Amino acid sequence: MELGHLPYKRRTFEDYVGVRGYERLGKKKWRQHVADVIARLIAALEPEYVVLGGGNVKKLKEFPPGCRAGDNTNAFVGGFRLWQDTSGCNSSTAEKARL
Repeated sequence: MELGHLPYKRRTFEDYVGVRGYERLGKKKWRQHVADVIARLIAALEPEYVVLGGGNVKKLKEFPPGCRAGDNTNAFVGGFRLWQDTSGCNSSTAEKARL
């Protein structure tokens, strides 16, 4: 999901945790906002895990619990898998398609 344009504080998530946020806030405050945004999204969406991508992911000292770094190109593969029709598959084949 692309959630960067959702409202957050006085702007959007993207304005706080994206490149503009990093440049405007500095590294320390930017990291705090990244942690806050991730915590809010995890609470709202309850994912199994979160993959953080983008160029600034390497500027994080550590990742919040349940998070890991990933490449943005993998997001497209995951997005397509969400819409795959697995109705003709048996349960073990459908499970493999989701992995």
